[in-house]
Amino acid sequence: MNKPELRATLPSFLWLLGLVLLPTLLVFVIAIKPATSSGGIGDGWSLDALRALRDPHFPAIIWRTLWISLVTTVACLGIAIPVAWTMARATPPTKNRLLLLIVVPFWTNFLIRVFAWKQILHSEGALANLLRKLHLLEANDMLLYQPSAVILVSIYTFLPFAILPIYAAAEKFDFTLLDAARDLGATAFRSVTQVFIPGIRRGLITAWIVVFIPMLGSYIIPDLVGGAASEMIGNKIAQRNFNDRNLPQAAALSAALTLVVLIPFALRRRPTEKTKSMP
Repeated sequence: MNKPELRATLPSFLWLLGLVLLPTLLVFVIAIKPATSSGGIGDGWSLDALRALRDPHFPAIIWRTLWISLVTTVACLGIAIPVAWTMARATPPTKNRLLLLIVVPFWTNFLIRVFAWKQILHSEGALANLLRKLHLLEANDMLLYQPSAVILVSIYTFLPFAILPIYAAAEKFDFTLLDAARDLGATAFRSVTQVFIPGIRRGLITAWIVVFIPMLGSYIIPDLVGGAASEMIGNKIAQRNFNDRNLPQAAALSAALTLVVLIPFALRRRPTEKTKSMP
């Protein structure tokens, strides 16, 4: 790397070093420190916070976090792809209106939107009463405080983050390739899955990352609409940090969540590096 390239990348590198790498390393260090009775971090080193991860409740919470995050991400991508397709093929005025509709929810505070969903899903709300009249909901059943409520509100919250990168990729896609695929005998479904989807691969990867990773650490939505039955790892981290004032254990949970995210990426990267190193 020559000096101009080094000067160009240095600010970004310093930004990542100071705001990503160092805080992550600090979390791992705090995870092996002892906790004090006053809620601080003690001197010396201790593995008590890591041993606490052997609690039999944690694997169930981690599994719940993973599958709720996965379902939410897949649902967001499934909705975002046809929306991005429609937006990319729309006329400029229609495209601008659709973009505005996607951005409008960001004008309202996140907590207000979650509380609005809490009212919509309330057991005495209009939606619950309608479902009971249609015999789709039993008298004692609730829409709130269920994993399905967490997934629904999370899809609403993260859907714009999935639509925008996929739309950015779809807008650059050459849609005449689909016509060429149809002329060569491909069905509509096959032309979409084998031509369009690979053509917007980078947008799909970006959308996956910006939905799945924040969803893993989500705790406000599960706390407000999920209840104890939908507790995720983010809720446990918040409890250890704010209620129990056990910062090392909160750090240990955060470190475990970080490893859950990083290990699949590392395993996926190793075969690629081996392939490149082969003669």
